[in-house]
Amino acid sequence: MSFLTPFEYEFFRNGFIAAVVIGALCGFIGVYVVLRRMSYIGHGLSHAIFGGAVLSYVLNINFFIGGGLWALLAGVLIHGISHRRWVGADAAIGVVTTSSFALGVAIISTHRSFTRNIEAALFGNILGITHTDVWIVVLVSLLVSCALFVIRRPLLFSTFDPEVASAYGVSTGKIDLLFIMLLAVTVLVSTQILGVTLVAAAMVIPPVIARYLTQRFQTLLIVSPVLGAFCGAAGMLLSFAFDISSAATIVLTSATLFFLLESALIVRGRKPVAIHEH
Repeated sequence: MSFLTPFEYEFFRNGFIAAVVIGALCGFIGVYVVLRRMSYIGHGLSHAIFGGAVLSYVLNINFFIGGGLWALLAGVLIHGISHRRWVGADAAIGVVTTSSFALGVAIISTHRSFTRNIEAALFGNILGITHTDVWIVVLVSLLVSCALFVIRRPLLFSTFDPEVASAYGVSTGKIDLLFIMLLAVTVLVSTQILGVTLVAAAMVIPPVIARYLTQRFQTLLIVSPVLGAFCGAAGMLLSFAFDISSAATIVLTSATLFFLLESALIVRGRKPVAIHEH
């Protein structure tokens, strides 16, 4: 089998493009997720969307429409509840995500005819991606990236020092809400590729690897998406070659890079060296 053999199949080409785009998007927004210590929110949103995915199927609603509305609702609820003084963010995520996931499980128990569709929601169905899905993924990725670019200054300010940002007039509450909504949309389009069980890894591992290579924020925003896209491409090719799950292979590829880098640093007996631009 040659390197180009997989690209002879349309389903692989669609999946490959989607994996690369989603990998880059998750790597990009993942920088903010890691720096803001919000990895648990990405994990929680992916599980919350499961309920929306199941409900969309039962009501015969397009996944992106039904799941999108559900994802935004979950994001707003998490943001609203977590800002209560007596309720922390972790508790808010636990309430919203477990309730949504439980709703999905309850619906499944009464509709046993779509087990395969639920497996796709849990573990992804990247090889079932259509041309329309690819265009949706590309469009959403562009919109999310543009939105992050527009709010980059207040988002960066509130990421590193929210109290000072608030004192300088930055509406940190609105910025946090907008970011969570962008994160929810990202999780939504990624779910169809990676499934609810693996989305969080795609948003966390590439930025963590990038932080081993540089501590400059602007460089992180370049290195992390490149790593995410590379892992998406490499994972797709490896999954085709060894006939294993595409979503799992993509995550395992990034995890392998992380452990190799970590092992190399341990052997050398030193901490990661920051790379500075000149």
